[in-house]
Amino acid sequence: MLLTPRTEAQRPVPGAPRPRPRTRRRLKAPALLAVVLSSCLLAASAPAEPLGVGDRLFPYLGNPGYDVASYDLSFTYPGTNTKPLKAVTTINAWATTDLERFNLDFAHGKVESVEVDGEPASFRSAGEDLVVTPEESLPEGSWMQITVRHTSDPKYGESRDGGWVRTADGLAMANQADAAHVVFPCNDHPSDKAMFTIRVTAPNGYTAVANGLQADVDRSGKATTWTYRTRHPMATELAQVSIGRSTVLHRTGPHGLPVRDVVPTKDREQLEPWLKKTPGQIAWMERKVGRYPFETYGLLMAEAATGFELETQTLSLFERELFTESAFPKWYIESIMVHELAHQWFGDSVSPRTWSDLWLSEGHATWYEALYAAEKAGRPMEARMKAAYAASDRWRAAGGPPAAPKAGDPGKKNGIFRPNVYDGASLVLYALRQEIGAPAFERLERAWVSRHQDGAATTADFVALAEEISGRHLEGFLHAWLYGEKTPPMPGQPEWKSVDPDKTPAKKAAGKKAAGGKAAGKKAAGKKAAGRKVAGNKATVKKAIAKSVTVKTVTVTNTIAK
Repeated sequence: MLLTPRTEAQRPVPGAPRPRPRTRRRLKAPALLAVVLSSCLLAASAPAEPLGVGDRLFPYLGNPGYDVASYDLSFTYPGTNTKPLKAVTTINAWATTDLERFNLDFAHGKVESVEVDGEPASFRSAGEDLVVTPEESLPEGSWMQITVRHTSDPKYGESRDGGWVRTADGLAMANQADAAHVVFPCNDHPSDKAMFTIRVTAPNGYTAVANGLQADVDRSGKATTWTYRTRHPMATELAQVSIGRSTVLHRTGPHGLPVRDVVPTKDREQLEPWLKKTPGQIAWMERKVGRYPFETYGLLMAEAATGFELETQTLSLFERELFTESAFPKWYIESIMVHELAHQWFGDSVSPRTWSDLWLSEGHATWYEALYAAEKAGRPMEARMKAAYAASDRWRAAGGPPAAPKAGDPGKKNGIFRPNVYDGASLVLYALRQEIGAPAFERLERAWVSRHQDGAATTADFVALAEEISGRHLEGFLHAWLYGEKTPPMPGQPEWKSVDPDKTPAKKAAGKKAAGGKAAGKKAAGKKAAGRKVAGNKATVKKAIAKSVTVKTVTVTNTIAK
């Protein structure tokens, strides 16, 4: 089941004393003994098992029974990215039902102890869940604090996508879609957003940066502790921690917005021409959809071969190589920067309620990526959408319709990041704009990010808002575009055709040309970075969709962003 939505009345004020649980009726000794024996028998007959919140694509992700208000994460970095970090995770949450025990998502670390409201609790693993049994049951509506002391191991086997990313000089995070729980215990589903405090202790000479704004720096002896806090709720998949021999560069964005970038110290001069573009890109996005939704923004340039870029909240993760290798056209790199920036509104501030709603994040980010390339670099939106339309039936056959994506292949859970939720989803937005007109579409976009700011929303929410803003009955129109096996006719473009997925595609001459000229063509054909972006995982597909290049007058999409 889905978690109970929070209301302002339910959410406690950070730092306020926790309300006392309901008083429990005292039982006489014989009755108490009978209850204890009954509970023991019940516990013995109900083995610990992994739970989930009912997500179609990730059935064991998230957990029922409670609603997280805040996380306090504390990591101690040992000075090498090959050894586990010592960690303490503190979770403040409401019980949304009576709880004898509850599950946290957590795998890959060693748990040393668990406390609930300051008292030791028993625990055991079940699948990728940590099952916790407190000394006393928790009644519905009670406020609980869970403290887990554990390790956080940055070394994974090849079957694991995401989590800690080992960089040349430290660590970064890439938790999308289901990897936050290999870093810290959590309710690892975007429907349960929470406030974060993140503390990182590292040897002197390292710099640590995390989501939100810096709240404190404490230098003591041979180590330094940095503390960061978010001012807006965040999904676990968007958490970011950078530890490295880095420099933090500061500048100012629109309305005095603090912009900070984290770069390898040795590369700061080479990267500065790209970084200084961010304030202007934020201003461009604000003209499209309204005020930037968070307290800060910036780019984290990781010296690592991730094969993707990632919209971690307030601090987007990028491969340094994207900016230091000249094979990529400038307009393309800038459009990818805008893709991750657009996610701050679409995907971060307004999160998908379920992973089937992913198209709302990736489709919108791809839309603004393409619109920026159209306005700033003369890459026609219509040409890109026509090319996407031609491929759309193939994408739907391979990955499912945009709002009903197929699950990833076994061992490739991040295989949900396919072209159908990138250019395939932006094609849905193009069709909607064609149907209701540009003015109504632009009002819809602004209303969407305003009405659902700091929350999580569904495809049904988007359809309802589109009908409200346009004054049209759109359920049938959008259902065909979002859930149909075949791509519907494009309004105003009856001549557009989609290639039959059952027919063998023409020889991939266009694919060879699809890298924006000779240099990008070479890149797509075999350079190291493009080689990383193959093989049907999250990195591949995300990178394979956003890359938009023009062959004569036809835009071919090869996406490359998350």
